[in-house]
Amino acid sequence: MQSPIHVTSEIGKLKTVMLHRPGEEIENVYPEILHRMLVDDIPYLPIAQEEHDLFAQTLRDNGAEVLYLEDLLTDALADDNIKEEFLEKIIAESGYAAGAIHDGLKEFLLSFSTKDMVNKIIAGVRKDEIKTKYASLTELAEDKDYPFYMDPMPNAYFTRDQQACIGDGITINHMTFKARQRESLFTEYIIKHNKRFADKDVEVWRNRYPEGRIEGGDELVLSDHVLAIGISQRTSAKAITELAESLFEKSDYDTVIAIHIPHNHAMMHLDTVFTMINYDQFTVHPAILHDGGHVDAYIMHPGNNGEISITHETNLKEILKKALDKPEIDLIPTGGGDPIIAPREQWNDGSNTLAIAPGVVVTYDRNYVSNDLLRKHGILVHEVRSSELSRGRGGPRCMSCPIVREDLKK
Repeated sequence: MQSPIHVTSEIGKLKTVMLHRPGEEIENVYPEILHRMLVDDIPYLPIAQEEHDLFAQTLRDNGAEVLYLEDLLTDALADDNIKEEFLEKIIAESGYAAGAIHDGLKEFLLSFSTKDMVNKIIAGVRKDEIKTKYASLTELAEDKDYPFYMDPMPNAYFTRDQQACIGDGITINHMTFKARQRESLFTEYIIKHNKRFADKDVEVWRNRYPEGRIEGGDELVLSDHVLAIGISQRTSAKAITELAESLFEKSDYDTVIAIHIPHNHAMMHLDTVFTMINYDQFTVHPAILHDGGHVDAYIMHPGNNGEISITHETNLKEILKKALDKPEIDLIPTGGGDPIIAPREQWNDGSNTLAIAPGVVVTYDRNYVSNDLLRKHGILVHEVRSSELSRGRGGPRCMSCPIVREDLKK
């Protein structure tokens, strides 16, 4: 029986992908809480939804089955006992393990259909939507002007980060900031209870409960035995080590390339500065490369007695040539490496390409310099509209979680 998860490369033909269509959570963000929500701007929702629908249709037109996060979770909560268990956990992770607010939230959310409940949790629950008999001192004295009991999840349409599919398994991620940590609870329940995945022996390489932070935008599946992962603002060396130990013990993966990138918001994940788009071609933002095209990279392999061997290397091309057994590697710079164009298009995720087949990518239309350069390097580029989606600071790869890809031909 084929595994419901199968991703052995970044570039194999995309067969099944998970998305989340932006919803009311976008309109529950206002200027004073942008920083709290980890966003820089507020997309205009009707246009963002149009753009997202066109993105999803582009994937379908190229042979992909599109699944929606909210539908997968709704189906996972079909059993009332599981639904109630999930509610207890999501309310507790929202800050209310017990008490009047907990009880009010639970009663309110159970008044919805399961699908509407899921959408409401993502959208956020305002204080004026429910009535509680008692309020906490924190709410009365410190948070009295804050309008939400349950925060909205405006980053949920970036479905790459809550989890990452590797081989026939998955990481369910402990995300870095509080604003996003509840999102991977959705993944946990989908894998455990959605009929597509439940009882199918899906290996969880690392669950969401260890302390070390990790996010899917840093996890790049380069081949059926090589994983690249960013040491970044959102992923720690501790988490990388734990994931490598799990993969080396339980899978055919024998190489993890940990690449150190700047720890800042503009380059929060490895896939915002580096993506694989063909057998021997990658996009790269020049700002991560030192003189001569060097980075700090740590190559991890299984060692003796369960230990991991680590070597420090700096020549990115040579690292990739060796790991992928290629005579040459083509690194295509964002914005052509221009000192003005490159950071401008990087801000709008010019490096965040989604490969849907070898040498075939989906990109934002606004990054026209980078897109033209990709075409000059022989890449087929499908551009999608991006005036509003891009305001969330994530591109086509960020917005998609591949679940099944075809294996590459040897």
